[in-house]
Amino acid sequence: MKLVVGLGNPGRRYASNRHNVGFRIVERFARHRGIGLSTGKFGGSFGRGRITDREGENIDVGTLLPETFMNRSGEVVAQALRYLPVGDPSEDVIVVYDDVDLPFGRLRIRPSGGSAGHRGLEDVIRHLGGGDFPRLRFGVDRPADAMETAEYVLQDFSAQEQRELETHIDTAVEALETMLAEGVIPAMNRFNRQDSAES
Repeated sequence: MKLVVGLGNPGRRYASNRHNVGFRIVERFARHRGIGLSTGKFGGSFGRGRITDREGENIDVGTLLPETFMNRSGEVVAQALRYLPVGDPSEDVIVVYDDVDLPFGRLRIRPSGGSAGHRGLEDVIRHLGGGDFPRLRFGVDRPADAMETAEYVLQDFSAQEQRELETHIDTAVEALETMLAEGVIPAMNRFNRQDSAES
């Protein structure tokens, strides 16, 4: 089984924040795949479904949105892994989250790495005992003025960003599906290269 984790903060107050784009991508993926999300499972919203890989084999996929606040996301992931038949986290756990070090809408896929100061990812790394798991980063850009990053990510996307966001989320879902069906390296070659070509 593979587990896809979206990072964000729970509740309507935070739903449209930049920091919650990980939630939105995983929610869109679940809806696209007909996966219903039920609250209260493992301390988050959880759903389960299937996706077909490139050999035509069905892959069991779980989707998880921690209902703790961002900096306690790892507790929920660790609890889920205690009960779900996930194999090796270095291959079978994918974390989706926002990244201020990428321009708005850019995607970056990596097989492993550190947190780069992202509190939610930092907590997942702490609970899993290291950063050896794939991740999909969605660029939210940095504030143009002297605003603190922590304040910036808790704001909603700008009106211009909102007009472009749905298309970018659809591309992120496509990248996530590629990671699941074909693997991290093919997804990196396809979607990271797209980013480079646009630079």
